[in-house]
Amino acid sequence: MKPGKVRPLALCVIRDGERILVQEGYDPAKEQTFYRALGGGIEFGERSQHAAAREIREELGAEVTDLEFLATIESVFVFDGLPGHEIALVYSGRFADPALNAQPILTGAEEDGTPITAVWKRLDTFGADTSPPLYPEGLLELLTEDVGEM
Repeated sequence: MKPGKVRPLALCVIRDGERILVQEGYDPAKEQTFYRALGGGIEFGERSQHAAAREIREELGAEVTDLEFLATIESVFVFDGLPGHEIALVYSGRFADPALNAQPILTGAEEDGTPITAVWKRLDTFGADTSPPLYPEGLLELLTEDVGEM
């Protein structure tokens, strides 16, 4: 992430009942594990929905279907001691291959080769003061409101 720039993101929330698939991360400055919805940057000229599907394909080698726009979340944060600013277009989707829902851990890599670990986490494991946070901020509220309306 370049300092002083707003980064547009497309995120895809893959849900299996009360679980969501999230990427595990670690902030060395805060010495804190966190979880984040999967996805990444939107390329110039690319629609956000296509970016969400492309990111899952590139990171996990998996196809997603039934993408539906949920919301836009603006996130101003500090990671590893540096300020960040992202505007995330959040989609829900599902794996084209439902067998992936049975895998407790999915691994892959970022474009630069950085390993990715994605795990299934129940929504109710987030939100307590002692639990690792779910990013971007506001995503948990969006998803728990969404569950309540189903």
